[in-house]
Amino acid sequence: MRFLAAYIMKGRVQAMMVASTLAFLSLLFIPISIVSSATVALVTLRLGTKEGLYVLLSGCGAAVVLSLMLFGDDQFALIRLLLWMWLPVWLIAIILREGRQLSVAIEAAVLLGVVGVIGFYLYEPAPVAFWQALLAVIVPVMMQAQTDVPADAIKQIVDTIAYFMTGGFAAVSVFLLVSGLLLARWWQAVLYNPGGFKTEYLGLKGRRHLAIATLLVMALVWLATGVMKELSANILVVLFVFYTFVGAAVLHCTFAVMKGSRFMVPFLYITLFAIPHMMLLIALCGLGDSWLNLRNKLKPNGDKTP
Repeated sequence: MRFLAAYIMKGRVQAMMVASTLAFLSLLFIPISIVSSATVALVTLRLGTKEGLYVLLSGCGAAVVLSLMLFGDDQFALIRLLLWMWLPVWLIAIILREGRQLSVAIEAAVLLGVVGVIGFYLYEPAPVAFWQALLAVIVPVMMQAQTDVPADAIKQIVDTIAYFMTGGFAAVSVFLLVSGLLLARWWQAVLYNPGGFKTEYLGLKGRRHLAIATLLVMALVWLATGVMKELSANILVVLFVFYTFVGAAVLHCTFAVMKGSRFMVPFLYITLFAIPHMMLLIALCGLGDSWLNLRNKLKPNGDKTP
């Protein structure tokens, strides 16, 4: 990965080639989009807003040409690259470069996700029905694959997915976006500031105003009805992305000072991806850290976080 980062920083053409090529490969395997976004973010973090914008636009130009050659239209480049991948990561990379606070940059990414959820609810009068219609084609396939599962149970699963689909889609987008930013920040540290990323990431902490807002949204999920309850639930899914990263940093700090840390820390991240349900517990840990400073309380022997 260091080699790739060094290659990207050799010049505009190299950065443009890496970003656009990996963007197309992400059609086959979505996580590759993280590396593509990180390319734009790295150039922006290291060389500034204008240079990042140049790579973004020139990369989109190259992607338009490839899209016309492969698909016969330019919708891929204009929608997937510019609006979904590169423009958001460019914006939050600027925030990180100028403010030098990783937590603020991630909060900005989450805010973009929340705005996306609200915007979809304003645009689509019945979001759940929209997703139900889209997911309806899955039901026959599921019934064929799971013949022992009642049709009503499968329909209930689809309805539950549809209820949270808007927030889930936004949350995945934000997760990929933040992951691209973190990768770019790590690349920057590896090339120009060894050890800097570890200190910055492990110090990640949510601010109380966002924690209070999150608790208010949780209250709306509990107390509200109808569309407001549905909207609040989907917004909460996006907000929990931020606290998943914070919670992971808190537990990383805790496990790092324990015996067997060389196994415990990798196990934390393997568990995070292998068991998605753990994300909720990790997110609650991150939310609680806003008040409780869990890094100090969870460390053995009263060790203090520097």
